[in-house]
Amino acid sequence: MRWQVALAGCALLTPALILLYHTSYAASKRPPVAIPPASKGTRNLKAFLLTIQYAEGTYGANAYRTLYGGGLFYSYATHPATAIRRNGITSTAAGAYQFLYSTWTALQQALRLPDFSPASQDRAAVELIRRKGALEDVLAGRIAAAIYKCRKVWASFPGAGYGQGERQLSSLLNAYQRFGGTITN
Repeated sequence: MRWQVALAGCALLTPALILLYHTSYAASKRPPVAIPPASKGTRNLKAFLLTIQYAEGTYGANAYRTLYGGGLFYSYATHPATAIRRNGITSTAAGAYQFLYSTWTALQQALRLPDFSPASQDRAAVELIRRKGALEDVLAGRIAAAIYKCRKVWASFPGAGYGQGERQLSSLLNAYQRFGGTITN
């Protein structure tokens, strides 16, 4: 069994209803479990997604259009798949969460995402968080644990080990709280 996350609205970062569907790989007859837009779990998830953007250096008006190295792409039709070399590292990372092209294509197929729009990027990021076993931590506000579990997904997280400029945990926790998240132990 797996959890699929469906996001209503343009992007998760706007007021949106988040539905967590408990499904098996075959069709499930279970009803969706809704998390209301004003719930603590929803605020925490939004804050965590913004924290990832902050950590990856994409936070801002152009977050969803940012290429590795800070350039921009102009179409949400598909991942730009542009290999960029910077500081001795070549990467195809793009979007608010800096998806590598290979990671994106696998997520796009698994989630049946139609494009590289902000809503699709948010949904894919939540799926990566879920795959690392950190979604429940995020919803509950156990952010240090979630960051630790996701450290191999985002190169900027402490302990990632990719040599691309890791952020300090304290900086990420402060950003998370500034973005409206609640930290619990």
